[in-house]
Amino acid sequence: MPVPEPAAAPTLLKRLFGIDPAESRVVLLSFGYFFLLMASYFVLRPLRDTMGTVYGVDHLQELFTGTFLLSFIVAPVYAGLASRIRLATFLPWVYGFIAITMVIFYILFQRVTNDRWVAAAFYIWLSTFNLLIISVFWSLMADIFSSTQAKRLFGVIAAGGTLGTVAAPAFIALFVTVIGTDNLLLTSAGGFALCAVIVRVLEAEKRRLVVSDVAVQKTSLDHSLGGNPLDGFVLLFRSRYLLLIALFLLLMTCISTVLYFQLGDLISKNFADREARTQAYATIDLATNSVALLIQLFGTGRFLQRFGVTAGLLVNPVIMVLAFVAVVFSPGLLVLGAIQVVRRFSEYSVAKPSRDMLFTIVDQQEKYKAKNVIDTVVYRFGDVVSAWVSAAILPFGVTGLALLGVVIALFWFPIAFILGRRYESGKPVDPQARPDESGLTGAAPATAR
Repeated sequence: MPVPEPAAAPTLLKRLFGIDPAESRVVLLSFGYFFLLMASYFVLRPLRDTMGTVYGVDHLQELFTGTFLLSFIVAPVYAGLASRIRLATFLPWVYGFIAITMVIFYILFQRVTNDRWVAAAFYIWLSTFNLLIISVFWSLMADIFSSTQAKRLFGVIAAGGTLGTVAAPAFIALFVTVIGTDNLLLTSAGGFALCAVIVRVLEAEKRRLVVSDVAVQKTSLDHSLGGNPLDGFVLLFRSRYLLLIALFLLLMTCISTVLYFQLGDLISKNFADREARTQAYATIDLATNSVALLIQLFGTGRFLQRFGVTAGLLVNPVIMVLAFVAVVFSPGLLVLGAIQVVRRFSEYSVAKPSRDMLFTIVDQQEKYKAKNVIDTVVYRFGDVVSAWVSAAILPFGVTGLALLGVVIALFWFPIAFILGRRYESGKPVDPQARPDESGLTGAAPATAR
C-alpha cells in the first residue's frame, strides 16, 4: 500500500493541480528534476545563440547541418548503450557525461576568445545534447505515468521546466555583464550533476509505485532494453503512429527554424556586441517562459481533460498561420519578438505536453529508442532542411520567410488533427503485444500500426 503522507500539502496539491496524494512525491520530484534540467540548459542557451552569431548568421545553416550529422551519430550510440546497460544506471550517466563536457568547454573558453571553430563546436554540441536530455526526461515520465495520469500531470510537471527557464534567463539578463558568460558553464555542469542524482531517486519511486495500488506504468527500469543501436530507426519506420509523430515534429521544427532565422537576422542588425545579443535572447526567453509557467500550472491539465489531446496538438498550427500573416504586413523586430514569445509559450504549455503524452501508449522500446530518434534525428533533420531553405530565402527579407512559414503551418494543421484522433482512439493492451526485454508488457501499443 502507498506510504501515508501528511494530509495538508497533498490536499492542497489535489485541489489546485489535480495531484492525488499517492502521486505527490513522484510528481514533486519530477517537477524539481525538470526545473534543474531546463535551468541548466537555459543558462547556456543564450550563450549558444551568441556563439552562432560569432560563427556568423550568414552561415547558420552550416551549424544546423553539423548538428544534424552529430545527432545522427549520437542516436544509435545512445540506443546501443541503452541496449546493454540497465536503465537505472544508464539514464543518470547521460546527465553526468553532459556535465563533464561543460567543464571541458569552460576550459576551452578560458584559453580562446571568439574563436569561430570553438564557437561552432559549442553550438553544435549544445544543440545536439539539449534534445537528448529532454527526450530522456519525457521518456522517463512516459515510463512512470499512465495515459490517464499524463493528462492531469504533464502540464504541472512541464511547469517545473518552465520555472527553470524563467529563472535562468532572468539571472543572465541581470548578471551576465558582471560574472561573464564563460562562468555560466560551471553553473550548468553542477545542475546536470544534480539531475543525475534525482533520476536515481525517481527510479526508486517508480519501484515503490509499481508495487502499490497507484495506476502507473508497470514496467521496470532494472534492466537493459536489449536489441541493437539501430532499433530506434527500425521501430520508427514500422509504425504509422510513430511516423505521424515524426512528421508532426518535423513540421513544428521547420516553423521554429524559420522564426529563428528571422529573429537572428534582426537581432544581429540591431545589437552590435556579444553581451547585448545575449541579453536580447534572454529577454525573449524570460517573457516566453513567464507566461507559459502560469498556463502550465493552472491551465494545461484542465484544457487537455476538457478538450483532449487533439485540441492541444492543433493550438500551434492555428497560431502560426495567423502569426506569419502578421509578419508579412509588419516585419519588424518588435512584432517578430512578440510572435516568438507567443509561439514558444503555446508550444511549451500545451503542444509539447500533448506531444509527449502520445508516448504513454507505446512500449518501453519505443519510449526510449524510437522517441530518441524522433526527438533528435528527426528534429535536427527538420532543422537542417529548413535552415538551408531559410538561408536561400533570407535575401528576399523577413517577409519571404513569413510566406514560407504560412505554407508549412497549413500542412502542419491536418497532420496534428489526424495524429490526435489516432491517439484518442487508443485501445487497451493487446494480450498479443510484444513484451519488453524485462519480460513485462509495456503500455498499450498504439492502435495505428
